[in-house]
Amino acid sequence: MKTILFLLLLGLLPGVLFSEKKVPLSEGVPAGYELVYSQDFEGNEAKEKSRFWFTNPANWKVPAVRGKSFIEFQSKGHNYKYNVRSPYTIGLVKEVEVKDFVLEAQLQQTGKEYGHRDMCIFYNFQDRSHFYYTHIASVTDAHAHNCFIVDDKPRTKISHETTKGHKWSARDWHDVRLVREHASGKIEVYVNDMKKPIMRAIDKTFDWGRVGFGSFDDTGRVRNIRLYSPESRKSKAGDPFVEGRK
Repeated sequence: MKTILFLLLLGLLPGVLFSEKKVPLSEGVPAGYELVYSQDFEGNEAKEKSRFWFTNPANWKVPAVRGKSFIEFQSKGHNYKYNVRSPYTIGLVKEVEVKDFVLEAQLQQTGKEYGHRDMCIFYNFQDRSHFYYTHIASVTDAHAHNCFIVDDKPRTKISHETTKGHKWSARDWHDVRLVREHASGKIEVYVNDMKKPIMRAIDKTFDWGRVGFGSFDDTGRVRNIRLYSPESRKSKAGDPFVEGRK
């Protein structure tokens, strides 16, 4: 009995209250969902970048030193243009399409502080003129810190609930979760606090599509990507950004 108690106190048996092991972000994923995509960025730039489509490939890099474990982007010098106004910097996961999902990642904003200091999450991406994105910024207004739809016209705000803004300088890395349910139209966005969303929206326009990360005008880093879904399919779509790079 003394031996068992000693092991419990050391955290060597399962279910121990004293364990220092972090609770995984996937704790709130619904039953029936499976991990359909993950990316930890091991430092092999050619390998890791080959899994994405980019608006501006030269603006993205994976540090060569193992252990850095992130992909980062800059916005200066981009040559990407498109007739539908929406974010310029996008890194889109090639491999998989989902309709209902929970997308988790850690984001780090590396730019200067100003009202529209942002990072973006893209989802249900069908082509360059049809997708959703969530813009997480320092201050909210009609064009910032909201959920948006791009439906063959410049982005339009669809969120019915949001906060006053997000303090990117509050910590180095921010835990982000985005929940999407097509049947109900639900979109919920969580940052750091996984029990209270910072944004909510309802829209049923787009079903199957790809997911990605980026920014409107800024710089940032992404790591620990996890995509959960009850069903997924392999994407057969090619590079959607070719036209905008001409």
